[in-house]
Amino acid sequence: MIGIKDTYNTIIKEQLKKEFGIKNDFAVPRVIKAVINVGVGEAVTNKNAIEKVKEQIEMIAGQKTVITKARKSIAVYKIRKGLSIGVKVTLRGKRMYYFLEKLIRVILPRRRDFRGITATSVDQHGNLNIGFTEQTIFPEIEYDKIDKLRGLEITVVTSIKDHDKGKKLFELLGIPFQQDTN
Repeated sequence: MIGIKDTYNTIIKEQLKKEFGIKNDFAVPRVIKAVINVGVGEAVTNKNAIEKVKEQIEMIAGQKTVITKARKSIAVYKIRKGLSIGVKVTLRGKRMYYFLEKLIRVILPRRRDFRGITATSVDQHGNLNIGFTEQTIFPEIEYDKIDKLRGLEITVVTSIKDHDKGKKLFELLGIPFQQDTN
């Protein structure tokens, strides 16, 4: 089975050049990075929550995570400026392609009642945003060892600044989009 990076370099790049009329190889749309983000609102009351989420995201990504801090205080949520409230990791290069391959070929097909990703998941800048309601969809996470189900967000950033071109790139990479029934 050929990997996503090899498929992109041999087949997809040429298709995109032909379809969009691009002459320069460096102007061809490409994936720059993948960001995995988890907000841990309960970290205000439970100090161990951040550490547990950090371990899980490191298992999923295969890379060290960064703890995000609150930028400003919000009294209603008892959040103070500088308080740890989330975990994120940015994947680039080989790890990004490995993660994308796992996302497309393993994780998305494991979603319950999965019929494809909506076209609105690609924003006006050509980036793909996918949210998951639980982390157990990833094969690295053992259900018995988690303390609580938590949602996470995956953002795949591209070099494109257009929704339609971004959607086309993700279709060629193998992201399954919902079919219009109209």
